[in-house]
Amino acid sequence: MPLRTLTWFMSVALGIGARLLFTLPDGLLRLLFGHAPGPAGGLSADAWAVGRIVGILDRGPRAAKVGQMRFETDLLSAAVAAPRPCGLEIRDLELDPAGEGGPLPARHYRPLSAPSKGPLMVFFHGGGWAVGSIESHDRACALLACESGVKILSVEYRLAPEHRFPAAPDDVLRTWKAVVADPARFGAEIGQIAVGGDSAGGNLAAVLCQDLKREGLDQPTLQLLIYPVTDIGSSRPSMRDFSTGYYLTGERMGRFSGLYVTPDECSDVRASPIREPDLSGLAPAWVMNSLADPLRDEGEEYARRLGEAGVAVRSDRLPLIHGWFNMTRSRSAMEAHRILAAGLARFMCEAKPLTCDD
Repeated sequence: MPLRTLTWFMSVALGIGARLLFTLPDGLLRLLFGHAPGPAGGLSADAWAVGRIVGILDRGPRAAKVGQMRFETDLLSAAVAAPRPCGLEIRDLELDPAGEGGPLPARHYRPLSAPSKGPLMVFFHGGGWAVGSIESHDRACALLACESGVKILSVEYRLAPEHRFPAAPDDVLRTWKAVVADPARFGAEIGQIAVGGDSAGGNLAAVLCQDLKREGLDQPTLQLLIYPVTDIGSSRPSMRDFSTGYYLTGERMGRFSGLYVTPDECSDVRASPIREPDLSGLAPAWVMNSLADPLRDEGEEYARRLGEAGVAVRSDRLPLIHGWFNMTRSRSAMEAHRILAAGLARFMCEAKPLTCDD
């Protein structure tokens, strides 16, 4: 049987399994999978169950070529995501921003309740700079747009290893410039455009804000950083505590980083934004980290340093694992989405400050 056919059957089976798993009450999940140990104490029951199952099924990044990893990422993301919500106008388009790199696929989500012109978030997907797409993050972006009332423009960027650093941050910068140069095309208004992303996409969103500062350009209304990579190759305690058994492994993170940057490039501020000594003057930030995530400590340190530099910051630690943004079949991930959507709506649509009382 061809490998892709086998992967498709595995993904269907995983999707069915995910539907069944997420219908089980927390008490039964605790009975089946126990409680998360040590540093992961307090992890939600369904997140721990997912981590245990994925840990058993994961063949490791070295077992698959990059093309296969991309294929699996899109299929598996769909398996753990709830169907698209109703109440949206969704259209695919192609951005052709100036600069080297060519056109970039994008998907625009407009809540039917949203005004013709209003808040917009430009979103960049995660996936270790090597996998992921607007397809892998389609249902999560649709849910965020529907629940928050904020338009979402999900944009792809060139992936490693075909396009190594700094192709991705270059694409993000030229995408941003194209959006703010023609906001009407996306139903946006200058002064109401945010940037966001998860994991590697959160890294790129953080780097974008620093790039704009260096060029003397206006900052986004908000930088939404969901479990972002801020320090490639770091060895903080969370990278050791959660290196296996919590979906994103240390080995997989190392593989992705190796595809993206050379060892010497890890310290470049456009690869590791926490290495920038002056974080003042950047956009207000909402940093959402997960309790049991190798990237937790570097994300929280970046949030702390932003605050020390005078940036308005909200920093959350959720009882989840890496990747929850796409796991919208999960009760705990849906609760995180509720918190995210409520806060985004309040900040972007009601012009109220970032707070932690959602």
